[in-house]
Amino acid sequence: MATERVGWLGILLRVLAALLLVLLTYNPTGHSYYHWAITNPAGFSAAEALVGALLLAGWVFYLKAALSSLGLIGVILLLLILGALVWLLIEQKILDPSQPGVASWIALVLLALVLGIGMSWSLMRRRLTGQVDVDEIDR
Repeated sequence: MATERVGWLGILLRVLAALLLVLLTYNPTGHSYYHWAITNPAGFSAAEALVGALLLAGWVFYLKAALSSLGLIGVILLLLILGALVWLLIEQKILDPSQPGVASWIALVLLALVLGIGMSWSLMRRRLTGQVDVDEIDR
């Protein structure tokens, strides 16, 4: 079965798709759905509503998959690990959160990593352990 295989490319593509979803929704550059939608709230258009609905569907899809495969404790542990990694990068002077926008970028990338890893976790765990996550029974 093709779903039994998950490689680094598949994980990377899931993380990149999550990053795209996060950054299309909001980013500090001023070029995001958030900035587009708030520029003229009185004139909210059908195009803005459609894009908003598509982004919301993406968020629901990713959040449900991440919470389903990782669980709340898994999400907390992953955030703990990623937070410690960021702390290390700050201590090593690789990241400087005092620079404008850096803290926002860090938070957005961490969110995308959690979503992307959450999307891939069930496949990775199945490959590593042979355990299968089952949400629904096929009839």
